[in-house]
Amino acid sequence: MNQGVKTVLYPVKDMAQSKALFTKLLAMEPYVDSPYYIGFKVDNQDIGLVPNNPEEGLTAFFHVDNINSSLEVLVDAGAKIIRDIIDVGGGKLVASVKDSNNNIIGLIQI
Repeated sequence: MNQGVKTVLYPVKDMAQSKALFTKLLAMEPYVDSPYYIGFKVDNQDIGLVPNNPEEGLTAFFHVDNINSSLEVLVDAGAKIIRDIIDVGGGKLVASVKDSNNNIIGLIQI
């Protein structure tokens, strides 16, 4: 089942500067503040800042129940894998593709 977009990742060059900007914009402190991920929780959505990501652009991640079958659907429809399925910690699986229109589509299975 696809639960819709619940995570948006912004690639940033300066984590401290971006953290300050998003803290002011969202009027809240991050719930995660590490060198590799700064995360803000707004209602039921995560807004994350990352210093390095293979997607090389803002990426909206769809939360899915079965990342394998969701990735297969995208690839069968002509999308090219950017990041194959990996565990980013705590059993959270992520993957991403680029579709024929160069749109980046991310997947997360928690």
